[in-house]
Amino acid sequence: MAKMWAGRTDGLTDAVADGFNSSISFDSRMYRQDITGSMAHAAMLAKTGIITDEEARQLTEGLQGILDDIDSGALDFDMKAEDIHMFVEEVLTARIGDVGKKLHTARSRNDQVALDLRLCLKDFITELRAEVKKLISALAGKAAENTETIMPGYTHMQRAQPVSFAQHLLAYTAMFLRDCERLGDCLKRTDVSPIGCCALAGTGYTTDSFFEAAKLGMSSVCFNSMDGVSDRDFVVELISDISLIMMHMSRLSEELVLWSSWEFRFVELSDSYTTGSSIMPQKKNPDMAELIRGKTGRVYGDLMGTLTMLKGLPLAYNKDMQEDKEAVFAACDTVKACRDVMIPMIETMKVGADSKRRAAGEGFINATDLADYLTGKGLPFRTAYKISGSVVAACIAAGQTLETLPLETYRGFSELIDEGVYEAVNLDLCMSRRSSYGGTSVLATREQIETVKKELEKI
Repeated sequence: MAKMWAGRTDGLTDAVADGFNSSISFDSRMYRQDITGSMAHAAMLAKTGIITDEEARQLTEGLQGILDDIDSGALDFDMKAEDIHMFVEEVLTARIGDVGKKLHTARSRNDQVALDLRLCLKDFITELRAEVKKLISALAGKAAENTETIMPGYTHMQRAQPVSFAQHLLAYTAMFLRDCERLGDCLKRTDVSPIGCCALAGTGYTTDSFFEAAKLGMSSVCFNSMDGVSDRDFVVELISDISLIMMHMSRLSEELVLWSSWEFRFVELSDSYTTGSSIMPQKKNPDMAELIRGKTGRVYGDLMGTLTMLKGLPLAYNKDMQEDKEAVFAACDTVKACRDVMIPMIETMKVGADSKRRAAGEGFINATDLADYLTGKGLPFRTAYKISGSVVAACIAAGQTLETLPLETYRGFSELIDEGVYEAVNLDLCMSRRSSYGGTSVLATREQIETVKKELEKI
């Protein structure tokens, strides 16, 4: 069958070429945006006198009928159609006759697909921000329950200093808040209408792009028609933002994998988000966290693929750009699936407070506090640091901790040490003393939780 664009050629492409060229298998998900955009275009054509009000009414009613039939399942996509735009136009023309052929006046598939994609991603960004907010709330809620739960903080995966579990979780809320901010910025650059740019040079018809954009609830209009049809920065920006969200979820997943192991036992994940082994009956595998960690690489691939596809394209539109949709849709689907698992996994996990406390009692994570104690006695910090290191070495040799080492042994390293050393190295006090802004004390973490709540209200 000849294509609607037949003219310069006979439109009779090879069947293999048809399949290679077709995009309806993935751009059909934009059917709602395509039809909504066409309704706005019909209204604009009537407003500017390019078509009559009656023709606009027929077009709008015909489009609404197609939308309703797709939604209800009464109309299936024709996978032989070239793309969603041609499918809708062909069905519309079949239903209302030659009036349907007027819909594409003052419009190209180049600006039409750009509009559809922007509308589609605009909806997704709004939804994703709302879901990331839920993840932040879940983390903040779990943090509020654990402001006094002490655990070792790590650097280089070595036990470093005592922190609260609340502060550890709140670090992730900071990451995801930045993600929400980035998505908000991306939304601004996505919410720009390219309709009216046509193929690349604009149109000779007297049109009203601003009216059409307003009908679609878009905030602005592309000011350069060549850029309007060739710009995919908003796609790259969204996949980049999603990549960062995935990276943050992957880091959290890595910790959940470690924490739920018998070596740590810091948390226990719900049975709903773990699996068993086919041969080892004792196993409880954190498969959901592992899958989130693994799927992050796929999103990175979507980003690199899109950047690579765009890097050598001359202006304006090129068919290469059809490849943007599969990549961005894949990234959107992946982050959605991961987010849908991560939120309840956090909400339902049990915290092993006793295991955290035992781990905090080992590894000499209060050694810095011993050095600070000696500094308070008048010693230079580097001298105090060296003495503290020697005390730790003596504790290791004697099988002691800083909290159990006898005072006479302490005094062998410095006569400045007195009974006050035990208060200085008390783990709970070590944590509570760190009350600086953003610190790990109960007061500081409660302030952080309030900050998170206020930031969420702004989103």
